[in-house]
Amino acid sequence: MALINENYLKLQAGYLFPEIGRRVREFEAANPGKKVIRMGIGDVTQPLVPEVIKAFHEGVDDMASAESFKGYGPEQGYDFLRDAIALNDYKSRGVDISADDIFVSDGSKCDTGNIQEVFGAANKIAICDPVYPVYADTTVMSGKTGTIQSNGYFEGIIYMPCNEANGFIPELPTERPDLIFLCFPNNPTGTVASKEELTKWVEYARANKCIILYDAAYEAFIVDDSIPHSIFEIEGAKEVALEFRSFSKTAGFTGTRCAFTVIPKELKAYDSHGVAHPVKPLWNRRHTTKFNGVSYPVQKAAAAIYTEEGKKQVKEVINYYLENARIMRESLTATGFAVFGGVNAPYVWVKTPNNMKSWDFFDKLLFEANVVGTPGSGFGPSGEGYFRFSAFADRDNVLEAMERIQNLK
Repeated sequence: MALINENYLKLQAGYLFPEIGRRVREFEAANPGKKVIRMGIGDVTQPLVPEVIKAFHEGVDDMASAESFKGYGPEQGYDFLRDAIALNDYKSRGVDISADDIFVSDGSKCDTGNIQEVFGAANKIAICDPVYPVYADTTVMSGKTGTIQSNGYFEGIIYMPCNEANGFIPELPTERPDLIFLCFPNNPTGTVASKEELTKWVEYARANKCIILYDAAYEAFIVDDSIPHSIFEIEGAKEVALEFRSFSKTAGFTGTRCAFTVIPKELKAYDSHGVAHPVKPLWNRRHTTKFNGVSYPVQKAAAAIYTEEGKKQVKEVINYYLENARIMRESLTATGFAVFGGVNAPYVWVKTPNNMKSWDFFDKLLFEANVVGTPGSGFGPSGEGYFRFSAFADRDNVLEAMERIQNLK
């Protein structure tokens, strides 16, 4: 008799974004003549920049010749990409990260879920609320929780509410966790953490032998020079943190899939006897066993964003999305919404009007304005009463969507 992983049965509903997609498809089928503007799922709309496309073609051409053909590559990533990452994303900011500490992958979503495999089931995990759903769902799938409670929280997870009172920045947990998920710039709230704030978390992790799982997928959108782009800009962080990065939103790789995780050699976790072990070899073992690496043409394309022309072109696209966020933020504020985020991040977080439930507001926007956003409750119980808009839409659609929302009754 084949037995299932019963932890999956604890998940009460489908993953948030497929559910949004299902509702939108049903609406479009019933209303074929109506134009729906999507500002919910954080998928990019602008094409890959010319420098990336050029490198992509070069990579494909290399595969057409026996002399330059590439078969299986190194699972951790080609040196040309890992070296470029280490130099441009870290050493340029005064952070000493070795290329050998970088693991190229097909997405941060995968890595944030898969990382739990190298940590034991007895670990207590802390997550923000609201938060990117993958952190909580994969914690459940890995068997680290009990069942879901009436308040929407899973037994066994330490939830750190983020709300207007604390500026959507979590308080240090009173119950000691083993693993802490942090995401800045934050998805979904669009908030950022100062150097002082991150220092507090690093010091807490060092004092309590915790490990910070730091998701920096949106760091390229930081425009405030005082805000850290990496957890490793904080002294001592290499001893207590690892970091997830992505090319998806930075350079439009949502459809081509490329990301990386940084695990410093200094980072250690403990066995049941209290003996410390470096985490990096464990992740390397998992990575090389279950993953054959990102394709060569994709890595060639990713490396192109670090050329001088590539940096310039990618920055122009990031500025395009940030301008979308500015337009959204100012328009929604003028319409009467309480608005957060949208400055150093591509997400705008708004309070729903008249204490309306998040999914009710989703339906109102969809049916009356034909605009799609993301209900805040989908990111956790503390997201109820809020709504997320993504700035990754086409400019004309952003302007039209804002006009439609202004005309809502």
